[in-house]
Amino acid sequence: MLNIPTQSFPSPSSQQRVSPSGQSGRSKVALKPGHSLMDWIRFSKSGKDLTGLRGRLIEVSQEELRKHNNRDDCWTCIRGLVYNVTPYMDYHPGGEDELMKAAGIDGTDLFDQVHRWVNYESMLKECLVGRMATTTKAVTPPSSMRPLAPPASVAPPADRDARPRYDWFQTDVSVHLVVYAKRKIPSAGCTSVDLEAGVLRLEALLGKMSYMIHLRLADEVEGNVAVHTAFSVGKIQVSLRKKGKTKWTNLGQPLEFHNTFVLKKERAPHYCQGVLVSKTEVNHNTLIFRVKLPPGTIRHVPVGTHVYLKAVVKDAELVRPYTPVDQSLTAAPQHPSEETDLFLMVKVYPDGMFSSYLNGLHVGDRLSVSGPEGAFSLRPLRDVTHLYLLAAGTGLTPMTRLIRLATQEMGHIRKTTLLFFNRREEDILWRGELEQLAADNKRFQVEHILSEPSGGWGGRTGRVDAGLLRDFLVTPEGSRSFALLKQHGLRPEELHAFQG
Repeated sequence: MLNIPTQSFPSPSSQQRVSPSGQSGRSKVALKPGHSLMDWIRFSKSGKDLTGLRGRLIEVSQEELRKHNNRDDCWTCIRGLVYNVTPYMDYHPGGEDELMKAAGIDGTDLFDQVHRWVNYESMLKECLVGRMATTTKAVTPPSSMRPLAPPASVAPPADRDARPRYDWFQTDVSVHLVVYAKRKIPSAGCTSVDLEAGVLRLEALLGKMSYMIHLRLADEVEGNVAVHTAFSVGKIQVSLRKKGKTKWTNLGQPLEFHNTFVLKKERAPHYCQGVLVSKTEVNHNTLIFRVKLPPGTIRHVPVGTHVYLKAVVKDAELVRPYTPVDQSLTAAPQHPSEETDLFLMVKVYPDGMFSSYLNGLHVGDRLSVSGPEGAFSLRPLRDVTHLYLLAAGTGLTPMTRLIRLATQEMGHIRKTTLLFFNRREEDILWRGELEQLAADNKRFQVEHILSEPSGGWGGRTGRVDAGLLRDFLVTPEGSRSFALLKQHGLRPEELHAFQG
C-alpha cells in the first residue's frame, strides 16, 4: 500500500512525494507571470464579466453544454453546476489540456479523480453560468414530506433490499433513532451526527455509499447526543434527551436528502465549527492539532478516510484534506462512542498558505471541519496475511490507524511492514512510537529509509526503486499480500493508494 498520492496532492516539491528518479508525479505547467492563485483571486474579484452572461444565471441543457467545448469557449459541469472556465485557462496549474478534458461535458468524475479536495465553488464562483437542467439522483423523501409517523408506520423494505432503513422509539425522557445498516460496521465506526437548532443530520459512511437521515425534529431536545453502535449486526442508535416529558406523535419533518442512499462522492462535504484546544510539537516542522467538536456533533472517522479543513486565507476560501490520527500510536484507542475530539497531524511548510495559516492559530480559535471523506475499504484485507505500507513524511498519517487495526484487531494478518521514507533523520515522525510498537509486537516491522542521511546514519538510504522494494516485498508461499506496486506483479485488487 504505497502512500504516494495522485497527481494533485501533495505538491511535487513536498517531502510527501517520492519517486524512483526524483521526478515529480504531477504534470504541472509553468504559469505565465501574473497568473498565480492570488492573481486569479484578484482577477475574479475585479468585476469583469467572466461568464459572458452579464450576471444572469441560466438553466443549461446537455445540448447547450456540448456547444461550449473549445479553448475560447469552454464550459464544464461539476456536481450539477455549470462554469465558464475559459477565463481560468491560463491560471490553471495543471494547464489547458487538463481543463479541456472536461470541456462541454460533466467533469465531476474527472475533477474527483484529480483534486476532489479543491474548493471549486469558491475558486470559480464568478464563473458560474447556472445549473444543469436535469433531475437529481437523490431518492425522494418519504410520504411527500409529511411528518414521520410513529415507529409502527416505518415499514421495513424487502429482505433482499440492501438499502439501510431506520426506525425510532421513545420513552418519557428520551427519543432514539435506530439505523439498520444491513452490513457489519468497522470498529472505528462510520457515523457523523450534527444536532443544531432542532435539526438532526445523520450520515453513515458505508464503504463507497452514504446513508443520510435529515430531519427537523418534532419537539425540543437537549443539545447533546449519544451514539451507540452494534458493529457485528450493523445497528446504529442515536439517543436524544427530551426537554419536556411530552409524547411525540411523529419524529419530525423530513428535510433535503432525508432517507437517501447514494454514492458518497455525490454528497457535498458537510462542515461544523470546531475549536482548537491544543497544539503539540511532533518534530521541527510538524504539529498535532487537537480540535474539539461542538456540542451535538459526533464524528466517527473510518480508518483510511480524511476530513477537510476550510478557512478564508487572504480573501480566498481554501480547503485542505487531513487524516485524523490517534492521540498516540501506542496508547489504547478510545471506543468510538467516547470520541469527541479530532487529532490532526499537520506539517507546516514555509511557503504553504494553508499550513502557515493553521500554524498561526491560537488555542480557542475556530476551524471549519468536514465529516469523513474517502473511499478506502477494509474488504480487500479480509484474506491478507502480509500487509506492506509505504509512506513518506506526513504520508504516515493514514497508516497510523491502519497499523493499529492490523496489529490489534486483524489476527489473520501475520506481518505488517512499514517502509517509511524521509529526507533526514530529524524528519522522521513518531519514530520512538513506531520503534516501540515494533519492539512490543513481533507482527509489526518498520524500516526507515533516508534520501539525505547524515554521516552517522546506519540505516537504509535511497528512494523508492525496484531493487529496494525487491528486498522487502517478499510474498511467502501460501500467503496473500497487499501493497501498491503494479510493476511487481501484484493484481489490481491487491493495491490501494490514499489520495487525500
